[in-house]
Amino acid sequence: MGRLEEFEEFRREMNEKILAEGNLETRRFWNLDGRVYENGRLDSQTKEMMGLVASLVLRCDDCVTYHIIQCHDQGVDRGMFYEVFNIALVVGGSITIPHVRRAVALLDELEAKRAGRSG
Repeated sequence: MGRLEEFEEFRREMNEKILAEGNLETRRFWNLDGRVYENGRLDSQTKEMMGLVASLVLRCDDCVTYHIIQCHDQGVDRGMFYEVFNIALVVGGSITIPHVRRAVALLDELEAKRAGRSG
């Protein structure tokens, strides 16, 4: 199982476990987090790219992984990803470089998987 599959399985399992506890505030936050990325004055693709920049700058690898998947699903192409990475580097500085490296590795894995070349 690759990093992408591990992330998706762990995220699904833990989200189910956390939400099963029935905490209203947690459920409200989960709902808000999902809804904020829906189309509005800004389209969802733009919002996901903004989420990816913020995640890179904040150095949250789980968030970076999530937003790479979402961006890819929203049609962000490789050139667009590299522009997003450039913005994160300028905003976050050199400390974001390791996170950009992992983001590129994940993007490669995601593209290979979606092209039927997973391994």
